[in-house]
Amino acid sequence: MKRNNSVYKAFKNIARTNGDKTAVIYLGERFSYNKLMMLSERMASFFTNAGVRKGDRFVLYTPNCPQWVISWLGLQKIGALAVPVSPIYTAHDLGYIVTDSGARGILCTDTNFGYVKKIAHQCNLDKIIVTNLADLLPWWKRLIGKAFDRIPDGKVGEEKITPFRKCLEFPPERAEEDCGDSSDILEILYTGGTTKFPKGVPIHHDIFIESFLSQLRVSSPLVPLEDNIIVQGAPLFHVLGQLFSLGPICLTGGTVILMPKVNLDAVMLYIQRYKAKTLFGVPPLYRMILEHDRINYYDLSSLRYCFTGGDVLPVEVLRRWKEQFGIRIYQGYGATETCGGVTMVPVDGDPPEETIGKILPEKKVKIVEPETLKEVPIGHTGELIVTSDPMIREYWNKKEETMECFVEMEGVLWYRTGDLVRLGENGYMYFVDRTADIIKHKGYRVSASEIEGVLKDHPAIIAACVVGVPDKKVGERIKAFVVLKEDIKGITGKELIKWCKSKLTSYKVPEYIEFRDMLPKSKVGKYLRRELRKEERKRSTV
Repeated sequence: MKRNNSVYKAFKNIARTNGDKTAVIYLGERFSYNKLMMLSERMASFFTNAGVRKGDRFVLYTPNCPQWVISWLGLQKIGALAVPVSPIYTAHDLGYIVTDSGARGILCTDTNFGYVKKIAHQCNLDKIIVTNLADLLPWWKRLIGKAFDRIPDGKVGEEKITPFRKCLEFPPERAEEDCGDSSDILEILYTGGTTKFPKGVPIHHDIFIESFLSQLRVSSPLVPLEDNIIVQGAPLFHVLGQLFSLGPICLTGGTVILMPKVNLDAVMLYIQRYKAKTLFGVPPLYRMILEHDRINYYDLSSLRYCFTGGDVLPVEVLRRWKEQFGIRIYQGYGATETCGGVTMVPVDGDPPEETIGKILPEKKVKIVEPETLKEVPIGHTGELIVTSDPMIREYWNKKEETMECFVEMEGVLWYRTGDLVRLGENGYMYFVDRTADIIKHKGYRVSASEIEGVLKDHPAIIAACVVGVPDKKVGERIKAFVVLKEDIKGITGKELIKWCKSKLTSYKVPEYIEFRDMLPKSKVGKYLRRELRKEERKRSTV
């Protein structure tokens, strides 16, 4: 029997309970729960008037801002599917996702409208909303921002676009609420992986609600959820960014501080000014704060819970943070395919420094031999596989990738994470390595295959392998090994990097190119990235 529960209904209940309480703080401007609900209902009315219907896909292509949240909530009210994407995606990545998802509409900023314009016709985008990051700020803030050139803007000049502020002129009652039930899809999150292109992960209402609540409750002994004030240091298109923004807004009634771009001084100023109790960011953010030359100018004593995810936190950073601020950084492990956390470090007791946490109650795991999928004994290393009820069961439009990554064992469906872990007898889990060819760069999951595909498209290259090189500051740096065609001469690494920049989003571009006469292969002819990774690790220890 279907449970009649949806994210928008949960948000409405929270908004009615909290009313005038601040839901979002953005560039000094406060948005109450009442205001957020009113604006989202106006947005839903616009969508309905524009012909967006239940089940339609709509791309959100902006940095963190209230417009993103309002549009996402408006789509939830009418049962349409949000498709969040990185605002720094180029036309190449954006075009692929628009086509793969079947989206017909998009919200973008005036600064990235140029990419939308490039793909709009070929992708049949007929509903384009354009916003400026300052659209919902008071007129005097917009005026000052433009006068001092502090607000980025771009030229649009198109007749077939709708300004965001125009969308909010529609009366709220024009949209009928049709937000579906727990088994319906509410959004599609795209994630990097072992294939050439990003894979769409359909997120259902029930797993969103149950998984997010489970993760948010971990910190409740330190900070009551309804009293939490969170500095959001991750993007809204990422599952962890949503956990610490949409989670509190829709499920617990906390206050979220949004920033269009992470700025270290802004992060610390917001903690001090608003007495923030929770900070979320990827491991490099914590290192950069510790190394910031103005760290002692700010009072961060209000912090009670600091959380990180997306990559393993170096023990050295954890120790320095505790020494500097007297509190621990807690970390967790998860994936888009598991709707965030699988393990999280509990806030009670004295957890080991190296652990990625204990298994959350809603998740079941096995640690298995990657080749045979047979369980390994406690204390031994194996691949982590995960299941839950409810659970994400497939990729969007990707049958082959679904069969590779989701396996059925004794009537239960499991997701193969591709990560090697070890479970201690005390219930704490430890990250060991990756089996999948995913590079963790600045908290992003970068597909080695995607970069290799772009390099192989270059007319001078016959073979390419891409690996992650360990780096304390960013997790891993991206390095490419290439083999040129026999008759090619004069090609430089600089030229190949320029080629990648024309095809890939900035964080996916290799920082190093190494030319080889040949690349290591397996007996069946597959290139062995792990051998190249071993070489790089040996070099780093010399």
